[in-house]
Amino acid sequence: MNSFLPHINKSNRRLVYENIYQQVYQVDTEVDGLKKEYFVMDTGQRAGIVVEREDSVLLVSQYRLIINGLSWEIPGGRVDDGEVPEEAAIRECLEETGVRCFNPQPLMFYHPGLDTRHNPTYIFSSREIVSEHETHMIHHHEVKGCKWVPLDCCIDMISKGEIVDSFTIIGLLAFQAQKTRV
Repeated sequence: MNSFLPHINKSNRRLVYENIYQQVYQVDTEVDGLKKEYFVMDTGQRAGIVVEREDSVLLVSQYRLIINGLSWEIPGGRVDDGEVPEEAAIRECLEETGVRCFNPQPLMFYHPGLDTRHNPTYIFSSREIVSEHETHMIHHHEVKGCKWVPLDCCIDMISKGEIVDSFTIIGLLAFQAQKTRV
């Protein structure tokens, strides 16, 4: 797992929970005489990719506990130790969709939360894919399916509440904004 925030003094934090996906730290701070206790969930870096083909983007369907249902999302996930975000985005796309993409271009970087969540997030875009679908590479225990959806339809799905994953919403809106600037 990626290291916890380097600017946090180790003496001010205490590991309270850990599993293979996350660590939770209690962090006591004092800034300008104000004391505050935080519980920070560190899930490490995340990377995703908006893959475009013929004005459509690739979405993957996965079960999500919080909504107790399937969610349409851009491919993405954890950046493994020793991996750079670009490699993780390509690997996650292949594992979730069977689509191998190349030459990812940085789309955006953001932090999903600034108080209690450490999950630096990188989103890339790619228009370069292998034409052959590599279904043997899909991790079928993680995904229900995938489909190509016109970008305009994706934006409509966001407006209608059919895409509710913030990672996907941010990625698709950033991609749409980039396309309109070109």
